[in-house]
Formats: sequence, structure tokens, C-alpha cells
Amino acid sequence: EDLLTLIFKAMMKDTLNSSHPVSSAVRSSEQIEEMFDTLSYIKGASLLLMLKHYLTKDVFQAGIEVYLHNHNYGTAQSDDLWDSMNEITNGTLDVKKMMKTWIVHKGFPLVTVVRKGKIISVQQEKFLYRVEPENWTSDESYLWHIPLTYITNRCNFTHCINAYLLDQKSG
Repeated sequence: EDLLTLIFKAMMKDTLNSSHPVSSAVRSSEQIEEMFDTLSYIKGASLLLMLKHYLTKDVFQAGIEVYLHNHNYGTAQSDDLWDSMNEITNGTLDVKKMMKTWIVHKGFPLVTVVRKGKIISVQQEKFLYRVEPENWTSDESYLWHIPLTYITNRCNFTHCINAYLLDQKSG
């Protein structure tokens, strides 16, 4: 319950146009301090949980192990984690490309799902809770690679989970 409360507070901050990306270039020590706030940590943790769910626990764990082994007693950048995940997925998924869309954009997408008979369509757009005119920037360039998982009536919650990567405005 406490974790959900933290996540929802961070999401509320992230819905404002005055939010900031999880990862961005810094030019001063003040910018470094601004980046390491609650929003960055909670959103970062949420993104890792999303990735773990999409890749499966075993694949995610293997990627973390490769990352820790490759950067043992050294320095690392966010790309290094994504490269380790790519190594484990053997090119079946470009984890770096997918996760970059989440860490370099502020905010998060609103996904709309429409069902017409047996056809399901999904569409994404940037979600803003409140538009602050003095901080407004266009959201037309915002496109996330959104891992969606779903089940059908032929499956249950523990078996037969299907996955779809929404990497366009609609699909």
C-alpha cells in the first residue's frame, strides 16, 4: 500500500509539464541535485518493474546478473544496463530503444483501448493532468514503446500471457 502511494504521488508530479525526464544531460552540480529526486527514483523503479514483467522474471534477472558482472567495481551508464538486457534477449527485443523512450521523455502515455467485435485497437498520447501555460511544450514528438501484456478467454492469469509492443501512435 505504501509503495502504491509513493508511485501515485510520483505519477502526479510527472503529469505536470514542469516535470523532468529520468535521464538527461547535466552541465552543473545543481542540475545533478535536481535530477536525483523522488520522481526519478520512483519512476525509475516503476520502469524496472515494467521491464521485469515484460521480459519475465528469469530473463530480467539474467540481464541484471550480466550487468553486475560486466561493471563489477567500475562505473556504468544507463545504456550499459539496457545493453546487458539486449545481450540476454539475443536481439529479439531492442531493450535500449524501448527504455530510451521512457527515460528521456518526461511524463507518461495514456493508452486508449477500443474493442470492436474481435478487433482490439490501442492508441497512445502524452498524458497531462494540468497544463501550465508558462511551461507548455508540444507533445507531438512523444512516442513511447509501450509493452502491453494481455490474456484471452483461452488463458488464465498464470499461463498463456501474450505480449504486444506498441511502438507507434496506434496499433
